[in-house]
Amino acid sequence: MTNQAYQLGLAGVGQDVFIWSLAKITSPEVITIGDSVIVDDFVFLMGGMKTVIGSFIHIASFTSITGGGELIMEDFSGFSSGVRVFTGNEDYSGNSFTNPAVPARFRHAIRSFVHLKKFAVVGANSVIMPGVTIGEGVVIGANSFVTRDCKPWTVYVGSPARPVRERPKEHLFALEADLRQQLFDASGAYVPVDQRPD
Repeated sequence: MTNQAYQLGLAGVGQDVFIWSLAKITSPEVITIGDSVIVDDFVFLMGGMKTVIGSFIHIASFTSITGGGELIMEDFSGFSSGVRVFTGNEDYSGNSFTNPAVPARFRHAIRSFVHLKKFAVVGANSVIMPGVTIGEGVVIGANSFVTRDCKPWTVYVGSPARPVRERPKEHLFALEADLRQQLFDASGAYVPVDQRPD
């Protein structure tokens, strides 16, 4: 519920946001959430340098977002169950220790980003590594391992993820236009569910 989301101390939150009570969110002060967002139970969301979750987004159960870097999820994007997103990582070169139980001066954590563009969807149990932009309209198949940028409107599968086919976009653009006509007022502001006419 939106009220519960406000109580978490988020940097910003829109309307019709439902965060289930068993979701775990750290550093909420750097997290901004748009309108019509659902965060399921058992999601772990670590706010990093900056976390922006757009509108019409679902983050499914058992997804974890860690690493302390930047996460941007544009409108209509989402994570299926069990997705692992790393916005940062440790330096595994052997020049430093590699775990958070060691004092910071002995570690060299590398903060980066993950960016999901509009309409991008990541399938169940996939892993997204730091420094990746998942292009507009991309679908990542279940159990995929993403280490590189994904070009727009393409379906990727496998480990490492590789492109297998293009994805049509015209119908999604038409659906978005219809949705915006029905769920936004004349000024372009989102109309919450409880304020819409029957």
